[in-house]
Amino acid sequence: MSGPPWRRLVGNLRTRPAVLPAPPLEAEAVRDLAARLAAAGIRRLGRGLSLHALDPGSCGGCELELRALAGVAYDLSRFGLRFVDSPRQADVLLVTGPVTRNLQPALVQAWEAAPDPRFVVAIGDCGIDGGVFKGSYAVAGGVDTTLPVDLVVRGCPPAPEEVLEGLLLLLEANAVR
Repeated sequence: MSGPPWRRLVGNLRTRPAVLPAPPLEAEAVRDLAARLAAAGIRRLGRGLSLHALDPGSCGGCELELRALAGVAYDLSRFGLRFVDSPRQADVLLVTGPVTRNLQPALVQAWEAAPDPRFVVAIGDCGIDGGVFKGSYAVAGGVDTTLPVDLVVRGCPPAPEEVLEGLLLLLEANAVR
């Protein structure tokens, strides 16, 4: 330790934080991606896409990125995409975080309540295989240990653009020809 604590505090207040700035948001790319996603949802389902986020035990990072999709930067509602409050209204279940043993039955109930056609998307590294929580006595594993997963979106946490791209790929791969 060098010097008294107040000297370190003053030094820390004078320096800039060691955080990288967020990359600039390309508004046209996001708009194009969301429009393609809405069109694919309408082709597949005859209407916009309804998303329901499920959290069976995550740290909260992926939820922040999902909520950014509904914010002013992405504003998915203008493209017919919307988050719904109930899995009974959802076309896509976005599952974040590892599946904890306590919430495993609730996750299955939510999946059974969702109408057909339904898709399950594992969001983030923890949702894919348990991530940093893998091997814990309280964690059953990734989403695929409990539900059939249609798509995985890698990242810790994945950026909103990556979630949009994943949803678009999912709908295009399952489009009615």
